[in-house]
Amino acid sequence: MMDCKKALLETGGNMKKAIDHLRKSGITKAENKGARTTKEGVIFSYIHQGGRLGVLVELNCETDFVAKTESFSELSHNLAMQIAATNPLAIQREDIDQIIVDHEKEIFTEQTKDSGKPKNVIEKIVEGRMEKFYAESCLLEQPYIKDPDRKVGDLITEMVATLGENIVVNRFTRYAIGEASSNGQPH
Repeated sequence: MMDCKKALLETGGNMKKAIDHLRKSGITKAENKGARTTKEGVIFSYIHQGGRLGVLVELNCETDFVAKTESFSELSHNLAMQIAATNPLAIQREDIDQIIVDHEKEIFTEQTKDSGKPKNVIEKIVEGRMEKFYAESCLLEQPYIKDPDRKVGDLITEMVATLGENIVVNRFTRYAIGEASSNGQPH
């Protein structure tokens, strides 16, 4: 984990450059683990104070040995707290219904079309707003609540490197009194 942090610091927080740096250093555990099957894991529950908000998150790994570690349990807890606090729509952008994506894009386009800017500039503005939408709506792209300089996906990647196994957020559900439930679709 320290190697990941060091690589990010050395590359000014640029994830692609940090991965390249780690690859050159021979530390590519997370990438090599990505294709492995994750059949073990936990379903972690988190109930916020007062019982008015709850989260279930399924976090998978390769072996029950890793699933029983303190680090894995802590990751499960932190992910559940992240979901409780931020209410993401999905795990990753590919999981968001295309109807929602198209609707958001249409709204952003309507908001900017009367600005008098050229079409190519409007497209760039809409693209930027869509990236912000994904960063807010996709669990793995969200800034981590305990360290906003890191994304949730980075947290998982670091844990994969530390534990030496692939780790996948399979699905989640968030419940709040008086709200419709939010479901992260399995991928």
